[in-house]
Amino acid sequence: MDSKSSQTKALVLDTALGMFRTKGFAKTTMRAIAAEAGVSLGSAYYYFASKDELVLELYRESVAEQRAAASAAMANASGLGDRLKAALHAGVDALTPYHDFGGAFIGSALPPQSAVSPFGETSRLAREDAVGIFSEVIEGAKVPAFLRPQLPELLWLAYMGVVLFWVCDRSGDQRRTRTLIDGAAPLIAKLVSFSRLPVVKPMVEEALALKARLQS
Repeated sequence: MDSKSSQTKALVLDTALGMFRTKGFAKTTMRAIAAEAGVSLGSAYYYFASKDELVLELYRESVAEQRAAASAAMANASGLGDRLKAALHAGVDALTPYHDFGGAFIGSALPPQSAVSPFGETSRLAREDAVGIFSEVIEGAKVPAFLRPQLPELLWLAYMGVVLFWVCDRSGDQRRTRTLIDGAAPLIAKLVSFSRLPVVKPMVEEALALKARLQS
């Protein structure tokens, strides 16, 4: 994509996000986005076939932003709990500008057939990038060998839970979400450590086996 095309695509996306904030997701149409951006409707549809694709692009960008911020923060963090806390805070930081219409985005992503479902095929590459953040989180951490291959995806699923909580969080600056992260990250790290204990390991292995059956 040449420079002019990249600029036009960015303009359409930025315009859409601004309109989502001011007019709401449901009331913003592709025609209105094109008019506000000063491009033809055909041009808007060339870059984004629907509002769902705009949401998917936002997802990709937020993952990239989260990864960059998390990597920088983890350079000064030691231990699984602190590294996980840094990654989760980075994710919320990346999403914070979009909190006002986060509920609309979640509503768009929930249907299984949705093009922007974080669990769907169309979002697979972005999801893999997001899971990769949590692969970086566990680098150098003491994680039982039987759990290590599965842990990045499990941590990403935990992050999805944090995002859902964040969407519903109406406290100032989503303070309650930050409290959740600060409390949950060290707790998860302790649970990972406990998973190697003989009395705990069989239960964790059983849970992992159930997860594998559900995904098969």
